[in-house]
Amino acid sequence: MNQNYSERPFPPSLWHATATPAPLTPPIQESAHTSVVIIGAGYTGLSMALHLAEKGVDVIVLDAEQPGWGASGRNGGQVIPGLKYDPDELVSRFGAKWGEALIRLSGAAADTVFDLIDKYQISCDAVRKGWIQTAHSQNMMRVMERRASQWARRGAPVQLLDQSAVAQRIGTGGFMGGWIDSRAGSVQPLSYARGLARAAQGLGVQIYGQSRATRISKVSEGWQVAAGHGATVTASQVLIATNGYTDGLWPSLRQTVLAANSFLVATPPLSDEQGAAILPGREVSSDSRRLLVYFRRDAQGRLVLGGRGPFSNPQGTSEWAHIERALELLFPQLKGIAYEYRWAGRVAVTADFMPHVHQPAPGLHIALGYNGRGIAMATTMGKVMAEHIAGDPTVPLPYPVTAIKPIPFHHLQRFYMAAGVAWYRLLDALS
Repeated sequence: MNQNYSERPFPPSLWHATATPAPLTPPIQESAHTSVVIIGAGYTGLSMALHLAEKGVDVIVLDAEQPGWGASGRNGGQVIPGLKYDPDELVSRFGAKWGEALIRLSGAAADTVFDLIDKYQISCDAVRKGWIQTAHSQNMMRVMERRASQWARRGAPVQLLDQSAVAQRIGTGGFMGGWIDSRAGSVQPLSYARGLARAAQGLGVQIYGQSRATRISKVSEGWQVAAGHGATVTASQVLIATNGYTDGLWPSLRQTVLAANSFLVATPPLSDEQGAAILPGREVSSDSRRLLVYFRRDAQGRLVLGGRGPFSNPQGTSEWAHIERALELLFPQLKGIAYEYRWAGRVAVTADFMPHVHQPAPGLHIALGYNGRGIAMATTMGKVMAEHIAGDPTVPLPYPVTAIKPIPFHHLQRFYMAAGVAWYRLLDALS
């Protein structure tokens, strides 16, 4: 079946069709008081709510739609540790103390996800077979040799793969080699988000859908959030966790990220013969190009592949043609295959390709901008922010807190994205 994307209601997609049923999250109808109010029921907000509830903190979560409706329900399901920068570069950028702290935090990010899945028995087709990053050139192979070496020095279970090993594991040739990080894995992303929501509700967290936050005001008790339907929520602490769907709720916040679209397709379940050749070990994979594609097999045996797409929301199936071409170039044995599902979602890209944490006023916290690494890092960020809020307020977060800095000429972000795509295509060709 060919499914088209639409912004409302939740886009009919592979994740919607095969995800576990949604938890009950009705709109908020009456004003309430709580200790912490969280705006955004994606991975960051739900993880923070769950970890706060474990510590006995009262929490209310507000979402404009439903848990997992945004990027948390529309991604490729890859759980990859680390940040966009290699370990040594993090040390170079942030110094030894901060750099090594970021390496430890991001390196354990996948553990955070799979530990929660085990602890709360979240049904989300979790598989932990590793992530293979492939090198499309000899130059990139040398980069990966350095990358794997840096992680190996820090005790990570990584391994270099030669050209033959990559071809055997992935099912296609043309790569110079690669490396595998065994800490990584995959989930059915919407099921994972819904599982976090259920676990949080089981510990007393109140989650309200169709309850868009429209205003944040400072009041004597702390903060008051207007949530539509005439209701408000008053709390001493607020977290804004809206990522690629950030609006104008807090001044200039929307202008700190570029909301890039990722487009994905899913084939029908592969035949036994096809499945024996394409990712038979069920690793997840992505290539080394700046305009990368990422792919994996799902629990039903489909091949799911995604990459960047046009900035505007897609209107017809032809707008996925570039993703379908990429899949068939990568796996020529699947040329002419039908596609069961097509969908898209927004990724929040920051200017420095790092997640951003802001605390613009006492009691107000913001976390967003995962640059395509959202499952692992957003879950982890929710955990560490919960520990920060529920712990000693004099102990700083184990992540740099920065000022809100709008991207210059943000209103030209469509031009930025188009120019960036063209530039990265040139760099990829040259490399």
